[in-house]
Amino acid sequence: MKTKTLTKKLKGEKKIFIPYIMAGDHERGLDGLQETIDYLNDHGVSAIELGIPFSDPVADGPVIELAGLRSLERDTTLRKVVGELGKIKSKAPLILMTYFNPVLQYGLENLLDDLEATDVAGLIIPDLPYEHEDLIAPLVDSRDLALIRMVSITTDIKRQEKLVDGAQGFIYAVALNGVTGTQNAYQEELDNHLSTLRNLSPIPVVTGFGISKLEDVARFHKVSDGVVVGSYIVDKLKDNKYPDLDSFISQAIELGNQ
Repeated sequence: MKTKTLTKKLKGEKKIFIPYIMAGDHERGLDGLQETIDYLNDHGVSAIELGIPFSDPVADGPVIELAGLRSLERDTTLRKVVGELGKIKSKAPLILMTYFNPVLQYGLENLLDDLEATDVAGLIIPDLPYEHEDLIAPLVDSRDLALIRMVSITTDIKRQEKLVDGAQGFIYAVALNGVTGTQNAYQEELDNHLSTLRNLSPIPVVTGFGISKLEDVARFHKVSDGVVVGSYIVDKLKDNKYPDLDSFISQAIELGNQ
């Protein structure tokens, strides 16, 4: 089962490393998606977060927002991405990150039915609040997909307890108040927040937003179970700076193995 495989794989990792890429942000558009996924798999990543371009994002910072606009200019749509994913194989589980409006436009049941034939094991929908999760949660459960919850640094302890109860896949810990990016003005209390969340959660806690340096990776390995790196990877892929990416990903994974 994909959900059990996702959880088992992530729990089995000494430290989790999840790169984020934007679907369709390749000089060959979606035709280049398998190539990028193969590249990341060859480096031994834990999972791959795959963003869907959206014209009105709420969590994406400038680097990822521009990647989304480039992808939209290549006529990428959620339906085309899912169609391409039906042909793509990935050793690492794929996590789809999209907003709720494209999901509604696609049709909830239609999307989830179509994802069953892909290597997508989880969904992140940042603008779907916990209180409205029942719109999609039963449908996700019946189709063996994990609906991954996000927890921010401003989430109080009582809400953290609610969010980790019944959580699937992993907890996505948002390290910044704001959007994704390469900035890293982390609050001093962040480490304590992550340690508390990790103690509460029965599944891995993976930290994301703003992580673009190896020292950030090392820092968050100490207080969580791994990291998501987005903007740095998206930017290097855009400029074809593969030597920089090779070095960063290899060293980040090595840091997790120490």
